[in-house]
Amino acid sequence: MNHHVQSKPKVIVITGASSGIGAALALEYAQLDVVLGICGRNEERLHEVRRLCEARGAVVHAEVVDVTDKHRMRAWLEDIDRRHEVDILIANAGISGGTGKGGDMADITRKIFATNVDGVINTVMPLVPAMMARKRGQIAIISSLAGIRGLPSAPAYSASKAAVRFWGEGLRGSLGKHGIKVNVICPGYVKTPLTAVNTFPMPFIKKAWKAAIIIRKGLERNTPRIVFPYALYIPLWFLSCLSPRITDGFFARLPEK
Repeated sequence: MNHHVQSKPKVIVITGASSGIGAALALEYAQLDVVLGICGRNEERLHEVRRLCEARGAVVHAEVVDVTDKHRMRAWLEDIDRRHEVDILIANAGISGGTGKGGDMADITRKIFATNVDGVINTVMPLVPAMMARKRGQIAIISSLAGIRGLPSAPAYSASKAAVRFWGEGLRGSLGKHGIKVNVICPGYVKTPLTAVNTFPMPFIKKAWKAAIIIRKGLERNTPRIVFPYALYIPLWFLSCLSPRITDGFFARLPEK
């Protein structure tokens, strides 16, 4: 028996799949013999993604649900897993503070944490017991290069992405003992509706479909931390190792996110 063919993921669940990286990942995985569970908040866009994925031969379960809704997320995820054992779960849904203008700062901060941190927990935790029982499965958490160092241009976004990065890296060790792979993905700028509101230059910006290919290949190789582009990651990582006394001035000059 060809083990490689057998180990190809057949059931993939993706949150925040109505646009951006989530939609691109759904299309990247969509093919015959694949079951996709996709969710998002925008019904119209989500069903368009569903239609495109079905056109590629995939069986698609699309659900309009907000990842901040703990009970609905659990019900939806458990229902999919009962019908088709989930191979890969991609916790992708996330928001930023937009352009950082307008709205109450405290409210925006709480909203970002509710989606980017609680939403990821609401996505991951319901399937952990089933994956542990099966001794297999893969969990991918989408963080960001903004989670490498607290950025003054996006404090809440940076912190939320750092939180899930650390959580994912810790989970990799603790769930690895149970046969579950955990991967953290830290993209730089990707052309999505989230970055479309940015009015500042975004170096090395990638198209969403290109980001999806990098992520899929990284997950196939079980790369612990999937980062891109390196041209942005290396300087950010280096700067994060230096004292804030040295780097604060540099980061303060970055445009508001």
